[in-house]
Amino acid sequence: MLKIIIKEGENIERALKRYKRKHRNVKVMQNLREKQYFTKPSVERRREVQKAAYIQNLRDQEEI
Repeated sequence: MLKIIIKEGENIERALKRYKRKHRNVKVMQNLREKQYFTKPSVERRREVQKAAYIQNLRDQEEI
């Protein structure tokens, strides 16, 4: 559970912005979406390898 301590004299908008940033960094929603359905470990590994190959391809294209 995320806790945001509002400092004295702090604007509520700023505190809300800090909360949203923490929420994004913790990846709460992403984890919930991933856990909705079971994916086989082999499928997860294949997806990671494909993603890594794609990123490497982008970096190679950038160097050319």
